[in-house]
Amino acid sequence: MLNRCLAVGRSVAAIFARRTDLVIENLALRQQLAVLQRKHPRPRIRVADRVFWLALRRWWPRWKATLAIVQPATVLRWHREGFGRYWRWKSRRRGRPSTDAEIRSLVRRMAAENPTWGAPRIHGEILMLGLDVSERTVSRLMPRRRNVDPDARQRWRAFLRNHREGIAAIDVFTVPTVTLRILYVFFVIHHARRVLVHFAVTERPTAAWITQQLREAFPYDHAPRYLILDRDGKYGHEVPAAIRRMSIRPKQITARSPWQNGVAERFVSTARRDFLDHVIVLNRMHLRRLLARFASYYHDDRTHLSLAKQTPARRTVATRPTSGGAVVAHPRLGGLHHRYDWQDAA
Repeated sequence: MLNRCLAVGRSVAAIFARRTDLVIENLALRQQLAVLQRKHPRPRIRVADRVFWLALRRWWPRWKATLAIVQPATVLRWHREGFGRYWRWKSRRRGRPSTDAEIRSLVRRMAAENPTWGAPRIHGEILMLGLDVSERTVSRLMPRRRNVDPDARQRWRAFLRNHREGIAAIDVFTVPTVTLRILYVFFVIHHARRVLVHFAVTERPTAAWITQQLREAFPYDHAPRYLILDRDGKYGHEVPAAIRRMSIRPKQITARSPWQNGVAERFVSTARRDFLDHVIVLNRMHLRRLLARFASYYHDDRTHLSLAKQTPARRTVATRPTSGGAVVAHPRLGGLHHRYDWQDAA
């Protein structure tokens, strides 16, 4: 008796199931017919049509059997696109917090006023204003420029890190004048804070002249323990011998390896890129005045990546006025660069 009741129940359910399938199939065919009857050279499938077939795929297993106007793979593609759009809409307010408009405009302003500055320089200047922003954000907000990768070779790293408080470096570079003469700039730079200890300009850099400049750079007990120099012929044997007599250990780099004297080479490139490439030198005295101005800017205003975005003279971080205030630019080196500080709104 129980088996007969179950069989009857299954028969009734099958009848209703077949009737439901028939109704859904009829609805699907009518929907496709309505699409084909639209007055266009080619029937257009609207968003409502896609939603209909996506819902039919979800709730009716036999949806593929009645599909005629598009391929089943197309319906699956609609589903994937809808899934992506849904999650993009749902996560539209997620992610990183937006950068303040003040910082965005400040980055663009600094980049426009200082064409030779990169993201680290601008980020260091913003940190000096007491504003909290990451260097990556500054790089993203800057206008696109051609990036030049720095020299990746970093030997002597352990030696320089362990002894930088007692290391200085010397080097000589040339500057042409307006009359096509060549001037030689000799300088001494300290590794610890990138401080320019001494510089001098001459037309004939002899070993005796360089030795005298070293005596002026390191009076009494201010001499470092190590002094890095290259194998320039102007030094000869006299300069290393004079360095030893000053109780300094000379460290001559390998031939044709300027990267081993990286701090001095970096200063030369900085001086050229930030200032000397933008001026015309008249004579030796003129070059001395220009270098004195650049040394003041280099020590007091210019932030350095190797000093954690600080300056060699340890520039004080500006405090934002409680009454708002505005960021003002102070021109440096004739407007080639700028220093930024807060100014009261009043």
